Amino acid sequence: MLAIKPNCESCGKDLPPRSTEAVICSFECTFCERCADSLLHNICPNCGGGFEKRPVRPQDALKRHPASTDSPSVGINQDSHLEFIRRFPGVPPNRR
Repeated sequence: MLAIKPNCESCGKDLPPRSTEAVICSFECTFCERCADSLLHNICPNCGGGFEKRPVRPQDALKRHPASTDSPSVGINQDSHLEFIRRFPGVPPNRR
């Protein structure tokens, strides 16, 4: 079951459980769409995978299985990430 983390790991933007702006990688690193697209170029700085829309857990299910309240660390090393991106120019996530 997804933890549904509460914020973007890059800019700290709140991403409540019903947010349609959250994207995750296969390890559930969580970012807002803006950071994932413009800053990260669809490459997770933690694992190198791509991002997909985070599903929205239905309200009734949230009552039984609440979203995480543990905020992940915020901020990425942009220089390191740019160096990482340069290693995979235009390579789709399934080929990295």
